[in-house]
Amino acid sequence: MSKQIGIPAGAVTALASVAFVLAWSSGFLGARFGTGQAPVPTLLLWRYVVVVVALGAVLGVARCARLARRRGRDPAPSPGSVAAHLARPGREGRQARHHVVVGLLSQVGYVLPVYGAIALGVSTGATSLVDAVQPVLVATLVGPLLGQRVRRLQWAGLATASAGVALLVSADLRVTAAPAWAYALPAAAVASLVAATFLERRRPATLPPGPMLALHASVAAVALAVLAIATGTAAPPADAAFWASTLFLALVPSLAAYRLYWSLLRRVDVTTLNALLFLVVPTTTLAGAALFGEPLGPVVAAGLALAGLGVAAVIRGEARRPAPARSRTAHDDGPHRP
Repeated sequence: MSKQIGIPAGAVTALASVAFVLAWSSGFLGARFGTGQAPVPTLLLWRYVVVVVALGAVLGVARCARLARRRGRDPAPSPGSVAAHLARPGREGRQARHHVVVGLLSQVGYVLPVYGAIALGVSTGATSLVDAVQPVLVATLVGPLLGQRVRRLQWAGLATASAGVALLVSADLRVTAAPAWAYALPAAAVASLVAATFLERRRPATLPPGPMLALHASVAAVALAVLAIATGTAAPPADAAFWASTLFLALVPSLAAYRLYWSLLRRVDVTTLNALLFLVVPTTTLAGAALFGEPLGPVVAAGLALAGLGVAAVIRGEARRPAPARSRTAHDDGPHRP
């Protein structure tokens, strides 16, 4: 009997997990570099333009391949473009138009404040903590709104994670030039992301992941174009460093990290995926200290440890939910994050 030769599934999952953490972390580090090259609206506008063009090309090729396979064999129409979804009457059209609002909240409402905070001097470690704590907030705060029971362990975890965030922010305030009010921007980003998650859970998506991301990115590009034109920052600089950072932000933390998210979601449960999201925080903190001289000391370490304990407590409580609730969380929590 022959033995199949190949990479073990466990090794593939481990490599994908490492790549996911690195790709997700790179978004905060790339934002630090990119906001030094151009204003935030300029950087984000052209980032989303690149994302829309790249996704449009990929979805177009995939659609042509589907049509070629169906030609002469299956007369049924293909799902079509994002614009076709928006134009369709009935339930599918309402779903797509609903995701226009979700896209505004999850992309513009989240990414714009995060990039603004980084541009003002808030450390990448502090802003990446927003990404790790967001599933904690969703699991704990949105649960009652959807009729889900929240365990005492989750409330305790949220309080512990909040204490860790407070320690990390206090360390930041002592050594960075960011004004105190800039730390309200990540909080606003979290509020927008939680609102987007709640709206999507009330009406779960039927669009496939690719068209859904294309719709969200298109909505973000239009909104950011309006903002950039209104502030006189739409024209991109000719600097090669700007285009390098823009392409990097579009291809790695936007597209590659998103693709890795969905790949891992088929291999691991949402509890493991949320744990991986928290690993982004120490990764970004260490890289920010090495690359940009951001604060790293006992207070930062204590803040990370407290936040980690809190996240672990909430994740443990989330893992005890009935299976249908966990599957909804797995579908809804991840795609919003940039």
